[in-house]
Amino acid sequence: MSGPAKTLAILTVCDGLNPDWINKEHTPVIAGLRTEGMWCADHGSVFPSVTRNASASLTTGCRSVVHGLHGNTMALNEKGRLVVRDVGRPDFRHYMRRATGATLRAPSLAERIKKTGVAAAYSNVSPGAAYFLDPEHFGWVYHRAGSFGPGGEALPNGRGLDVSHDSAGDQDMTARFCDDVATRPDLALGILWLSNPDATMHLHPLGSPEHLKALREADACVGLVAETVSRLRARGHDVLFLVGSDHGMETVCGYKDIQAELAEAGVGDAFLRGDAAVAPQGSGALIYASPEARPRIGDALKFLAGRPWVDRVIPLSGLHEVGHGPLGGLVAAVDMGRIDEANPFGVPGMRWGAAKSGKGDVSPLPTGTGIHGGLGADETRPFLIALGRDYAPGSKTDKRTGLVDIAPTILDFLNISQTGMEGGPLPKRA
Repeated sequence: MSGPAKTLAILTVCDGLNPDWINKEHTPVIAGLRTEGMWCADHGSVFPSVTRNASASLTTGCRSVVHGLHGNTMALNEKGRLVVRDVGRPDFRHYMRRATGATLRAPSLAERIKKTGVAAAYSNVSPGAAYFLDPEHFGWVYHRAGSFGPGGEALPNGRGLDVSHDSAGDQDMTARFCDDVATRPDLALGILWLSNPDATMHLHPLGSPEHLKALREADACVGLVAETVSRLRARGHDVLFLVGSDHGMETVCGYKDIQAELAEAGVGDAFLRGDAAVAPQGSGALIYASPEARPRIGDALKFLAGRPWVDRVIPLSGLHEVGHGPLGGLVAAVDMGRIDEANPFGVPGMRWGAAKSGKGDVSPLPTGTGIHGGLGADETRPFLIALGRDYAPGSKTDKRTGLVDIAPTILDFLNISQTGMEGGPLPKRA
């Protein structure tokens, strides 16, 4: 790359990677980066601990109560009825904008840096998680379901991202990303979001040969980015390199239909009328109700809290402590229960999952594989390493950090205001 030296932030996300799996055997590159930068020893996710909510929180530096995206699924008020929609679908932003008048209620990283340079996000997770990194098209977003430039220009074949949703697709995307950040002169921020190890863990048990292979393949992608960062620095560029994940994983032992249980408690008619809804989030769930139905739903929640497969029901008064508020009819959240057993590969701890509401027979859903979305110790614990001029090699911070601190850290590095963000920049070297 020729031309004057520039300031560039690069973020790489290994979806679903819990720090317990980072070691010299399975992730030698990431383990090595710990000695080159600052390790965030007490780093947390958001609730629900799912990728779509994490994506919005990461890019805005705020939790759901501020940015307005609730989770992997979300109920919207559509013509007086609460309708649960999948945030991961490419068209979810259309439904959200029609129901609420906007997408995210807080500016994204791409919007905040537009006067300094452009942002380019390459993502191989769900379309919704990718698009909510820059939902209003201030920069570039590359995804297999469709790629867009500034202003929402759809990129034609050959300019978009045609990759598979697996490790091979991650590798192809990483090669494209590395070429882009090394040659695009106007780039101020590059985000690479890998599908693995999350995509593999949803299909195979934690600790299985398939899971360990996915760890090595994701680690290799991080290695390609690290090499690109080294070349950029050798050419005089000032690069902030952040490597992390959005959540961890636990093992699912079975599924329960929360809507069916609430119907058993006597409020099934509220769901039929669209006055109540349950949005499942893996090992968590969000519950919505209209003002008229709220008192009846409140009584039913007491019944739900006593079920053996529920760890905790968080009422309306407690939503703020998990990053939510009474927005869009949200009245409660559920953290599914735990079982103190190990899976066949010796990985301890199992969780109940929230089934797709109202579907009745949940037996076809896989068990024994990875799950996340609740408040479990492993699923809420991603990792983060910061490498650059502000962070001493081999250092560690014990300060509580989280996904909402990533955007402020990037903006601080680029000398851009972080006003309005809940998070703050990572601590720098003394």
